[in-house]
Amino acid sequence: MCGIVGAVSTSPVNQLIYDSLLLLQHRGQDAAGIATANGSTFHMHKANGLVRDVFRTRNMRSLPGNSGIGQVRYPTAGSASSEEEAQPFYVNAPYGIILAHNGNLTNSEQLREEMFRRDRRHINTHSDSEVLLNVLADELQRGSNGNALDPETIFKAVSGMHRRVKGAYAITAQIAGYGLLAVRDPFGIRPLCIGSVDTPTGKEYLIASESVALEGMGYRMERDVAPGEAIFIDLDGKFHSKQCADNPVLTPCIFEYVYLARPDSCIDGVPVYDARLRMGDYLAEKIRREVPAGDIDVVMPIPDSSRPAAMQVANALGVPYREGFFKNRYVGRTFIMPGQAVRKKSVRQKLNAMGVEFKGKNVLIVDDSIVRGTTSFEIVQMARDAGAKKVIFASAAPPVKFPNVYGIDMPTRAELVAHGRTDEEVARMIGADQLVYQDVEAMKQAVRDINPNLRDFDASCFDGKYVTGDIDEAYLDRLETARSQADREGTNGGETERSQLHLQRSGGNE
Repeated sequence: MCGIVGAVSTSPVNQLIYDSLLLLQHRGQDAAGIATANGSTFHMHKANGLVRDVFRTRNMRSLPGNSGIGQVRYPTAGSASSEEEAQPFYVNAPYGIILAHNGNLTNSEQLREEMFRRDRRHINTHSDSEVLLNVLADELQRGSNGNALDPETIFKAVSGMHRRVKGAYAITAQIAGYGLLAVRDPFGIRPLCIGSVDTPTGKEYLIASESVALEGMGYRMERDVAPGEAIFIDLDGKFHSKQCADNPVLTPCIFEYVYLARPDSCIDGVPVYDARLRMGDYLAEKIRREVPAGDIDVVMPIPDSSRPAAMQVANALGVPYREGFFKNRYVGRTFIMPGQAVRKKSVRQKLNAMGVEFKGKNVLIVDDSIVRGTTSFEIVQMARDAGAKKVIFASAAPPVKFPNVYGIDMPTRAELVAHGRTDEEVARMIGADQLVYQDVEAMKQAVRDINPNLRDFDASCFDGKYVTGDIDEAYLDRLETARSQADREGTNGGETERSQLHLQRSGGNE
């Protein structure tokens, strides 16, 4: 999971993109990059680190231009922490294109071979984003025959890219001398939205992964980019859009609503905060069925993303809501830490339990999800150390049983605590007296209650149904084999092996 931005303005965009990336920092903390277009010349700076650390005054001064793109990347498990993998990516032929990508391609190795053998294009990194960039460049070259571009030619190239590429991808791209392009994959798995503002010198546009970036910069949220749609804004600020996929079907990633997105964002017509409240309502119903009345003295959230669900649970059960865990905001999200050892160590640095709220009480702890179980185990132990008499653990999401191949770092079934285990077995592993999971259909219905037009979702990490239709047991087995070999060979070798088995990606979250 990453955060991407694209901007077209009547004034320099370097500060606009920088500030927008700050609002998307929760989507990636490993690397950041900005590229601007000044006429037909690109200017780019990217490096590992948080946005505030990557860009200094001298870097901002070197990013002139009234249009550009940016990205924040999260670390993938086993990936090399190399600035070469930071985005945006650039290719100079046929027209000069810079691209930022959020998602993961599931056929990137096939495309990589195709690029090399048929199209004579060299992919220099292990990132699938560079593969995606070269596919787009190749389609532009084929469609234009080297002639000048127009919106229809660009949209035709996007259609060709959709036919060749599989997986999840939301992109912003700048074509030298022409303008800004934004595309969402035919399933709309990863989010992308567009906003605008009217100024005395003309209309300006901002495209971003989440609406919070638009609103925070004073832009009016116009709409989400439709699945399969391409948007092109030329150098004169003229807006063009077209549906470029044959059979687009909106199936957004439901994990965005569970955990990834900021609660003040709105994705595909659904305010994330409202979705989390509804998940709390459905979770409370299940807790009422499974936990004897009177067994819960207090409900506590794991800050921050589980707060809305926990508040609804407490209200529905008629039990006091308390903030027993306090968060150190200067430690990164443990879900996106690159290694298990680092993740485990960071939990106690990140959270502290206040003993007065736990001592002698039966505590219901509500978290947004349980993935590997490492964080949950540490949290349960912290509650017991603080004096809790009984610890019941509830997850606002269903059991995570399958890998996510669309840009979230859940690479193998062996690392998922719920895979192949009953709820009782997971409860024992995390040290809880009882464990209550949300039901898959209840989670989906919580989002549908807010926007009934959303008929289905990518919930593959919960139900094992991969919406792109190209993921089978053999594919997942190859991922696990590659991951095991990567762990034995070390980080750098691991990234190489995983790239050979379609696990390249621009970035993501655990």
